[in-house]
Amino acid sequence: MALRTVVLEGDEILNKRAREVTEVNDRVREILDDMIETMRAYDGCGLAGPQVGILRRLFVVEYEDQVYELINPVIEEMSGENESEEGCLSLPGLCGTVKRPTHVVMSGLDRWGKPVTYEANDFLAKAFCHEYDHLDGILYRSKAKNIHALPEGDEEEEAGEKEE
Repeated sequence: MALRTVVLEGDEILNKRAREVTEVNDRVREILDDMIETMRAYDGCGLAGPQVGILRRLFVVEYEDQVYELINPVIEEMSGENESEEGCLSLPGLCGTVKRPTHVVMSGLDRWGKPVTYEANDFLAKAFCHEYDHLDGILYRSKAKNIHALPEGDEEEEAGEKEE
């Protein structure tokens, strides 16, 4: 595993739609492992391929000690609505209020290329949708209101609230 550089706002890759993963192989599994290591090193709870310079449809999310990996995710169902604070490793030091569904069902492939479906609620649903947006070249800033800088020394708060 290796730490990857997190791409920051202003880099065009973050505004592009990621391409499908055509083959799930050792290289893809290595990328997923690197993404998990990078997400943890930066105290994030999610990370999408474009955020580490890989324009492919894959993301990782870690919530309540469980890691979720989705390759070529598809939103099957969304319901409910909630507004809450979000941040992003690609926009360090900022957060804003974003409206997201409270329930989402996403399907895709796991690290072995097997079909998988996750049903997510509340924070996990928000994280899945945030990462999914990255795959379509959408940053939370375009959906957020009340964007503001986090006060210095609030890294712990930021890590707990931010979506990557």
